Amino acid sequence: MARKKLMRFKWNDEVHNLFQPEKDNYKFYKGKWNEYFTNSNPIVLEVGCGRAEYTTGLAALNPNINYIGLDIKGARLWKGSSLSIETGLTNTAFIRTKLQNLEEFFEPNEVDGIWITFPDPKPREGEAKLRLSGLRFMNIYRRMMPKGGKVFFKTDNRILFDHTLEVLTNPDLKIANLIFTHDLYNSEMLSEHHDIQTTYEKTYLKQGVLINYLRFDFLPI
Repeated sequence: MARKKLMRFKWNDEVHNLFQPEKDNYKFYKGKWNEYFTNSNPIVLEVGCGRAEYTTGLAALNPNINYIGLDIKGARLWKGSSLSIETGLTNTAFIRTKLQNLEEFFEPNEVDGIWITFPDPKPREGEAKLRLSGLRFMNIYRRMMPKGGKVFFKTDNRILFDHTLEVLTNPDLKIANLIFTHDLYNSEMLSEHHDIQTTYEKTYLKQGVLINYLRFDFLPI
C-alpha cells in the first residue's frame, strides 16, 4: 500500500472528527449529536460526500449549522477531515459507512437537510435500489426527517436526474415545493449551490456538460 494512503489511514484512526468502525465511539452519538457539537444547531448531511466539498464549503459559510459528511471510502473522508481541522471548522464531522446504514447513526427528527452531490448513477439493470436518489434511499431520508426537511440534489447525469424526478412522484414520500432545472448555470436557481463545486462538477463543466439540480421539502408527518 502506498505510503501516502497509509498516512491518511493513520490520520483517520487518530482524529476526533472522523467516525469509523474501528473506533469505540463509532455509533455513540446517535440521537445526541448535539453533545458532539456542543450545541443544538441544525444538522445537514452530505451523503456520498467524496472529498466533502459541500460539507466543508457549507460549514465555512454557515457556522450556525452542523454538517456531517458520509462515505464508504476512508481515503476520501481524509480530505474533508483534514481540511476541517486545518481551517478550524468545528461544525463538521465525518462518518465512514455504507449509506444504507444511515439510520444506525441518526434518530428520527435529528436531521434537517441532505445534500446529494454527483452520486454514482448506477446505470446497470438491477442497480436502481442502490441509487442515492432512488426510492429506497428517499424512504430512509424521509424517516430521518419526519418533522420536515430539505433535500438538495446535483448531477450531470440526465437519466439519473429524470429517474429521481419520477421517484419523487410517489405520494408516500409526501414532498412539497419541488423545483428543478436541467441547466443550473443558466437558471435562476444558480445561487442556491453557494458557488461550491465538486471535483467531478468542475470536470463536467469544462466538457460543456449541463448540470441538473433540484430541491424539495419533506412535509411534516
